[in-house]
Amino acid sequence: MEELLKIKSCCSFFLLSLLAFLLLLPPFAVAETHYHEFIVQPKPVKRLCKVHNIITVNGKFPGPTLAVRNGDSLVIKVVNVARYNVSLHWHGIRQLRNPWADGPEFVTQCSIKPGGSYTYRFTIQDQEGTLWWHAHSRWLRATVYGALIIYPKLPSSYPSLMPKREASVLLGEWFDRDPISVLRQALFTGAAPNVSDAYTINGQPGDFYRCSGKETVRFAVDSGETILLRIINSALNQELFFSVANHQLTVLAVDASYTKPFTTNVIMVGPGQTTDVLLTANQQPAHYYMAATAYNTALNAAFDNTTTTAILEYKNCQQHQQQPPRPIMAQLPNFNDTPTATRFTSQLRSPNRVNVPTRIDDSLLFTVGLGLINCTNPNSPRCQGPNGTRFAASINNVSFVFPKSNSIMQAFYQGVPGVFTTDFPPVPPLQFDYTGNVSRGLWQPGRGTKAYRLKYGSNVQIVLQDTSIVTTEDHPMHLHGYHFYVVGSGFGNFNPATDPARFNLIDPPVRNTIGTPPGGWVAIRFVADNPGAWLMHCHIDSHLAWGLAMVFLVENGEGELQSVLPPPPDLPPC
Repeated sequence: MEELLKIKSCCSFFLLSLLAFLLLLPPFAVAETHYHEFIVQPKPVKRLCKVHNIITVNGKFPGPTLAVRNGDSLVIKVVNVARYNVSLHWHGIRQLRNPWADGPEFVTQCSIKPGGSYTYRFTIQDQEGTLWWHAHSRWLRATVYGALIIYPKLPSSYPSLMPKREASVLLGEWFDRDPISVLRQALFTGAAPNVSDAYTINGQPGDFYRCSGKETVRFAVDSGETILLRIINSALNQELFFSVANHQLTVLAVDASYTKPFTTNVIMVGPGQTTDVLLTANQQPAHYYMAATAYNTALNAAFDNTTTTAILEYKNCQQHQQQPPRPIMAQLPNFNDTPTATRFTSQLRSPNRVNVPTRIDDSLLFTVGLGLINCTNPNSPRCQGPNGTRFAASINNVSFVFPKSNSIMQAFYQGVPGVFTTDFPPVPPLQFDYTGNVSRGLWQPGRGTKAYRLKYGSNVQIVLQDTSIVTTEDHPMHLHGYHFYVVGSGFGNFNPATDPARFNLIDPPVRNTIGTPPGGWVAIRFVADNPGAWLMHCHIDSHLAWGLAMVFLVENGEGELQSVLPPPPDLPPC
């Protein structure tokens, strides 16, 4: 009996000691599941002196911010009570083995019809930083978007000291008409769509637009305080320069991937891209404009040449002055200042050495750019593009046509024929001087719903080559389901014999959206380790509507953990 008591006593002491030890350890948070209901609905909103019935989520413009931690899961029921079909995309989320939650209509799902609903279910895996969500159905993205912020797991922390305060800065475009009507008119006439009437910061145009000054967004700071700005370009069609008057910005991350910190007084952010910066309020107490304006690289193309503003206001400046001071204006580059944009992007580097694929299985050269469709009756109402043509866009001379009766992912998964083909060309069908004087015979692309197959685990390199057809231009290219290493870029035509020697295979930046230098090329690499159908497209939405897109079909690997999940039972019907 004594021996038994001794054993019990020893066990009790051990358990108490273990409990005391565990209590001294930092708390480990259990991953959470976040439940949301997104009601897609119309709401009257006044901008530029007019009231418009815009499409919103839960009546908010911009829509709700999603704040989660790495490892958390989201369950988001989307209920469509608007008059248009809709689908939502969680931009930059890798959606591992789960293309059903990715969202682009007629690629991974059919859209949610009015009166219908669909629940997106996905888990954040090894990602943290600033991303965003938006409609991926026609031009509903003009007003249907919001921030998606991923914090580190607990007890993990950021790689550098972060301030206690942060703010999301969503840059957008405002149309004084229904954006769907603007798109419909452009697709009917074949001409370029009307440009936006204003840019916005968090949904507000700012002081330089009519009937807008009272609602200008304000960010209050204490003197000496450092804040984190999460900058998101939600604009439909425009790359943007962003600056804060008299303040330096320290870049920490792009597209939810950390960078080697560097300081700059201006950033360039393309549609779809995000940039995290630190700002220290180290100037004389006053009011300072945050401002964004167009970076436009297409020659002789109309664009919205206005400037949106918000105000960075020092709190102690407010307290000591009865009349608010006139904000100090930010210095922004000229709209065509490619050297400034290039200087910014060339400074982006990963913080440490990264594991870049060096043995390439699929080496692809994609020409990206505009084109023109010739018309048999150039004077018709449907041929209002240059010289009686219709605008088009393409990759490797294939202008992408979205299916209408089924989604590519459903057809791929279920083996349904006739929805797409797998003969997307890995290189341009014809070689030519891509950035030189291109023969007019090469300006008209073919049309098709074509995909390119990749084996699971293959190492992929894509060189995205801009062309001078119609005009050279910076095309922000977004790859769904993946992030990738940007290993090189340059102007002119890519030279496979000499340019790879200059690739950065040590610490290239990691992105999900990258621009082609106007009249140049950019090279990216990734491992095809996420099975499914994944859209790659220009994030200028007018170019997407014209066909600047293609689809990668990544095959299943071996076993369940390398295979696509079964489709959810509530996937919207086609």
